[in-house]
Amino acid sequence: MINVIIHGCGGRMGRFVESVVNETEGYQVAAGVDPRGLEGVDYPVFTNINDCNVKGDVIIDFSNAVAVPALLEYCKKTATPVVLCTTGLSDEVLAQVQETSKSVAVLKSANMSVGVNLIMNLVKKAAAELFDIGFDIEILEKHHNQKVDAPSGTALALADSMNQAMDGQYAYTCDRSTRREKRNPKEIGISSVRGGCIVGEHDVIFAGRDEVVTLSHTAYSKAIFAKGALEAAKFLAGKKPGMYSMTDVVDL
Repeated sequence: MINVIIHGCGGRMGRFVESVVNETEGYQVAAGVDPRGLEGVDYPVFTNINDCNVKGDVIIDFSNAVAVPALLEYCKKTATPVVLCTTGLSDEVLAQVQETSKSVAVLKSANMSVGVNLIMNLVKKAAAELFDIGFDIEILEKHHNQKVDAPSGTALALADSMNQAMDGQYAYTCDRSTRREKRNPKEIGISSVRGGCIVGEHDVIFAGRDEVVTLSHTAYSKAIFAKGALEAAKFLAGKKPGMYSMTDVVDL
């Protein structure tokens, strides 16, 4: 049995994690942490991570950036592995993440979806094959109208994965409206759409002479991120200190 502590248990993603844990054999919620508290659950909830006296095998974090430094200190102090799903971390906190990973296993990924991480692997291979024969690369990402950042972190992670495969040759273009010139062959264009309640759509378009290859991923529910986090928790429980990512989980 893997005992999970949910950091940010009162948030929408925290509740998704709770639901997926309850539906999955071999897991149970040992405790939750949320500054607002949470009533009506059958596990103890602490408003401060430092008050948590329940031992967990792994922490799944869907909280906010300001809560992460204290979480990392707790993980280091208690030697508890953590699946870090919170985004928007500052350079200072990212440095703390790296430092924490020297003492305890930390898994951090731009997107917890197993499918997205499969796509990241596929686009990396496609870019390496298609770059030399003149294919252009464009990314189109779509999200709901409440999302405040653009491009999405996943779109940037897709671009980074391809750029890494091509030894950093690409530059990113997120807005062409301010200039009148042909695209550079060594650029990745990233376009963003915001509207309605779109959970998340990402298309990576490889456009060549007389043919186009498109690799796509569509998220129909945020539950996929909770399911991915649970797979990550299973992978991370008992692991040695170090930095891990979802690519380690899906073993591509």
